[in-house]
Amino acid sequence: MNGLVASDGVTPLNEYCSAYAGGGNGFGDQMKNWFPANKSADAALLPVLETANARADDLVRNNAIAHGGVQMHMDNVVGSLFRPSYRLNYKLLGMEEKSARDFMKEAECAFIEYAESPFCYIDAERKRTFTMLVRAIAAAHCHHGEGMAASEWINRPGALFKTAVKLVSPKRVSNPNGKMSNNRLRGGVAVDRHNCALGYWVKQDAYNEYGALDSYGGKWKYVSREAKWGRTKFIHVFEPLEAGQTRGANLLLSMMQQMQSLSTLQNTTLQNAIINAMYAAVIESELDSEQAFQLISGESGADQMQKWMSYMGEYHSAANIRMNGARIPHLVPGEKLKFTQSTNANNGFTDLEASMLRFIASGFGMSYEQIARDYSKVNYSSARASFNESFRYTMGKRKVIAARFASLVFANWLEEALHRRILVAPRSRYNFYERREAWTRCEWIGAGRLSIDGLKEVKEAILRIESGLSTYEKELALMGEDYIEVFEQQAREIEERKAKGLPPPSWVLAMGFDAANQDNGGTQQNAA
Repeated sequence: MNGLVASDGVTPLNEYCSAYAGGGNGFGDQMKNWFPANKSADAALLPVLETANARADDLVRNNAIAHGGVQMHMDNVVGSLFRPSYRLNYKLLGMEEKSARDFMKEAECAFIEYAESPFCYIDAERKRTFTMLVRAIAAAHCHHGEGMAASEWINRPGALFKTAVKLVSPKRVSNPNGKMSNNRLRGGVAVDRHNCALGYWVKQDAYNEYGALDSYGGKWKYVSREAKWGRTKFIHVFEPLEAGQTRGANLLLSMMQQMQSLSTLQNTTLQNAIINAMYAAVIESELDSEQAFQLISGESGADQMQKWMSYMGEYHSAANIRMNGARIPHLVPGEKLKFTQSTNANNGFTDLEASMLRFIASGFGMSYEQIARDYSKVNYSSARASFNESFRYTMGKRKVIAARFASLVFANWLEEALHRRILVAPRSRYNFYERREAWTRCEWIGAGRLSIDGLKEVKEAILRIESGLSTYEKELALMGEDYIEVFEQQAREIEERKAKGLPPPSWVLAMGFDAANQDNGGTQQNAA
């Protein structure tokens, strides 16, 4: 078939018959030798999962761009406080609205009190608050591709609740004793015939005395995904990109080669600049051919060379050659002073670095300005468009990764609170296990959208609310605030101002900003 050509006598028949150019050899045969293997997601990822994660860890430890990208991922997806907006589906459960809303507010306050306690009872290791746990999951998703945790039941003095979370490193989940993956065990995950995860094999003695992970010896513990009654026992969150995918691929895989090359390029350029800066001038010495041949190939060439070098060193030491002292040195006959100039310090490095940073930024789902911390070439419109794109990516990751993990933890906590009657729910048509999704439905408020021009964006939010296109709940959520808390605080402040004899705050001024601008704009247009 390779020898057959089309009717023009030149074009190969297989390329001529191809409806897509990407399936042929390409213009100029660029894709002639490009035949990637057609593998499933697990077949492509699982054999290199350990190496890929180890390289990602090394980049995060030693590469400033990778470290900053992961840090920004945590800050944007989660923020400094990750709190619930409990959305109990009281209509489906047959509850009265007032009693249901009172219960939602009570549950939110109780969860935040326990989850954000500085004593860190919610963390099995007692090192992190709930927000710190979610940030750790977001970071693990970034440079491991997935976040894992086990639900624990721990009775501790001073802790009102016993539900706790134990973070699990994805590096510890693997097939026991290096067993090969099959259709029921893939990458440490036991699955059923529908590829649904049933449980996870977690290595107990994870690291040896040298800090290395041994995948072929030791002890593994099997942790089922859920208890018999439905309580989540092992939490595994990632975003599968293909059907049948069992483990997550870290975000650094698509840009790992470029990040490593950029580090090498930066180090080489820095060394070149240092060397050029260290040597401002050199002394060149010339020997004629007869002298050089005598020193190198003569019977006593080594001794002659040593004597000559010693003499030159003694001479230059006595001559006291200086440059900043403006003294013109006396050189040995045949020597000359040559000044060096750093003419190759940049050599297009800045443009190449910016190009590679744009490539890396796209892998992180951010803009070049964010990853490079360079805002010198953007205006308000372009910066806002760029940040809005990044915010859309952030909200997607928040919903898929951070909010899902948080909702599973909240569901376990609420189950305990109701079971132990620490919280008493209104009368319902269904119990917790009959309609668990309705009982545990929850939205999460994290970091707000970055404000570039606060005045313009506040006026825009006011216009959306006044025109009925948005609500205070949505606008305050974009700012990372809970509208109920804001309203309650405003009411308290108004009452306190009245008690102190102060006038109430003027909302008319806030609403009049845009009207004033519209009047000015209309006047200018009429004048034009």
